[in-house]
Amino acid sequence: MLDGGGLCLQVKKVKSVAKNSAKQSTESSNQPKKDCTKSWCFRYRNRVTGKTVELGLGKYPAVSLKLARAKAEGYQTLLEEGKDPKTEKVAERAAQRTANAMAKTFDEVAKACINGKRPGWKNAKHADQWSNTIATYASPKIGNLSISAIDVHAVLSVLEPIWETKNETATRVRQRIETILSWAKVKGYRSGDNPAQWRGHLDQILPAIQKDNHFAALPFKQMGSFMAALRAEKGIGAKALEFTILTVARTSMTTGAVWGEFDLEELVWTIPKERMKSGKEHLVPLSKRAATIVRELAATKTNNFVFPGGKADKGLSNAAMAATLKRMGYTDVTVHGFRSSFRDWGNEETGFFHEEKEHALAHQIKDKAEKAYSRSVMLEKRRPMMEAWSKYCSVEMDRNADSAQVVVVIPNQDAIPKTPKKAAPQAVTLHSGIPKAKAKAKVKAKTKGKAKDQQARGGHSGRRSDPTR
Repeated sequence: MLDGGGLCLQVKKVKSVAKNSAKQSTESSNQPKKDCTKSWCFRYRNRVTGKTVELGLGKYPAVSLKLARAKAEGYQTLLEEGKDPKTEKVAERAAQRTANAMAKTFDEVAKACINGKRPGWKNAKHADQWSNTIATYASPKIGNLSISAIDVHAVLSVLEPIWETKNETATRVRQRIETILSWAKVKGYRSGDNPAQWRGHLDQILPAIQKDNHFAALPFKQMGSFMAALRAEKGIGAKALEFTILTVARTSMTTGAVWGEFDLEELVWTIPKERMKSGKEHLVPLSKRAATIVRELAATKTNNFVFPGGKADKGLSNAAMAATLKRMGYTDVTVHGFRSSFRDWGNEETGFFHEEKEHALAHQIKDKAEKAYSRSVMLEKRRPMMEAWSKYCSVEMDRNADSAQVVVVIPNQDAIPKTPKKAAPQAVTLHSGIPKAKAKAKVKAKTKGKAKDQQARGGHSGRRSDPTR
């Protein structure tokens, strides 16, 4: 049915549906059946392709004749202006979607961003940390603002109050706001530069705060007296702390340890890649004392965790070992700092290789060339080092006294004084492994042998004689 000006009322017959069952309810049979549908459309001819185009205007009677005519007149106007109605309709819908998206608040987008990234985070607590920092510092300032309206002034209103007093927290908040805004841009919720970007942007406004990134560590020469006091402490927290020190593990590696990770016959602790910061499996050779701790706990195990927590089927809290330190009076020392104590001991008191210490600490080799050639985990080479560290921690002595003898630990050798006597000069060895003097004698004998062969052939060189001469 044509109304003029391109407006049409389309009537389509409804196809009959085959009966699925012989039984039909009385209620459904009494209802009037619709044998056709009616809808408005605007019909015009595309000036470029010459094809007929139909644009839907809505169903009748939901869209009245008056409203349908108004829509059709609007499309006629676009045609008179040389515009294509269908193209304009698509652009209008896209603009509306963009407007709706940009109307989302910062809090709405932040929640969606965190939920979207949650599956990719190894630690479930990471998402909670994001949510808590955003809720505490960002939401009160910019939470209700439209995501498209967030500018540098809005970001600074969050950061400036805490930048100098809580710089580490403020830095994390800035990074998370930057990530949320970048995520929003990709999703089409905002456009333009990221106002939370640091380099070349906020670094020109906010002062750089000098901070110490090192964890407070106990001087390694005090390890003996500390360990003696620690072993006198009771509780699972003390056992976990001693084990962590002896294996130079991170806190999460110890608190998440389960029985299936330990081979007490081979004295190896295998930490799966899912629990490692580097995302790679880590093998730890257990010293005798570290293995003893695990065996003692195995006799009284209550769940799958080697170091069980207060709740059923839960591991020890991350704060338990720090609480043990505080209870012992070591308020200026951190659990993570004992890894630094191990490193200092290894550098100053032993002759173990740098790579062995790096593997023990589960550090990634930064040099790409070195990393390409160093694929071994040096498990067996690390065993004497971890045993030496365990014995060092077990000896209580005044290592600061002048009479105390400093001992250097050499891998696979007996301990020797740090200032050994001057060794007798040895023969210089060539790359082939043959001492220089022996190598010279060997070359001389070989030359002499060649000369005899040449004389026997009647020649003076290695060339064949010419019979024509």
